[in-house]
Amino acid sequence: MDLARHGLNPFHELSLIFYYKKLLKEVQPDIVFSFTIKPNLYGSLVCGMMKVPLVANITGLGTAIENGGFLKKILTLFYKIAFLKVQRVFVQNEENKKFFVDNNIAVNKLKLIPGSGVNLNRFSPLEYPNEEKSIEFAFISRIMKEKGIEQYLETAKVIKEKYPNTLFHVCGFCEAEYEGRLKEYDNLGIVKYHGMVRDIKTILKDISCVVHPTYYPEGLSNVLLESAACARPIITTNRSGCREVIDDGINGFIVNQKDAKDLIEKIVKFLSLTHSQRIQMGLAGRKKVETTFDRQIVVEAYIEELKNRIEL
Repeated sequence: MDLARHGLNPFHELSLIFYYKKLLKEVQPDIVFSFTIKPNLYGSLVCGMMKVPLVANITGLGTAIENGGFLKKILTLFYKIAFLKVQRVFVQNEENKKFFVDNNIAVNKLKLIPGSGVNLNRFSPLEYPNEEKSIEFAFISRIMKEKGIEQYLETAKVIKEKYPNTLFHVCGFCEAEYEGRLKEYDNLGIVKYHGMVRDIKTILKDISCVVHPTYYPEGLSNVLLESAACARPIITTNRSGCREVIDDGINGFIVNQKDAKDLIEKIVKFLSLTHSQRIQMGLAGRKKVETTFDRQIVVEAYIEELKNRIEL
């Protein structure tokens, strides 16, 4: 069944609930693990009705909650109802946890986990580039306004003029509104657009620093976790889902949201570092993810819920 991420057509949404119910009858699972807003909400409702335990993973609350207003009130009420019989609610950052606590939603069922964690074997430290010919940066994300692409492109344009030996890469699925601009910037040599990249290590091996200027309400950024695990310094915004991965000045730099001027200043600050200092930043990031974001921590949390499966 086609699942529209942002669709609000009531007939389509109702058909999705019936689809989940049909699927559960066919599969007859002992327990369900759900991710993202619609599977979390609709899945919890259906599992509650069918007496199937469900563990929900909150991978970010989304723009509707962040922006407030009437839709936030509706979604908050929906969470209250849907999570009445949930077995566990995994949250990926303190801000998301606070939302559920403040709204008295599944408070005694909340558990903080380090995002999706990162596979430390798959994303192992990469040799740092020698930077003799160029210092390269990368934006790795779905290309949309809320991910900070505007600030990144503006920064790339300014920095390239002052520091011709820099390269700015863009990797990810491009939403229609940015296709023309990316093509233009690529033709001008301001950025190099790679499209979708399945294995980001092929990009990271030549990258000095990953720039993630997002202001999208995510749970915990996989881009930052994987980049840090590969021993790459990171520059990212001071918001939940990002600040957890960075120690400002230690494994990268924090920038203000929607602030291209601040991003430019932090890129310049990074360029002022010695080659050795950049290497040490990357190694500090690797150490941080080893200590705090090992995927095995997440796996063990799921195994614990399997063992503690409750009957509704």
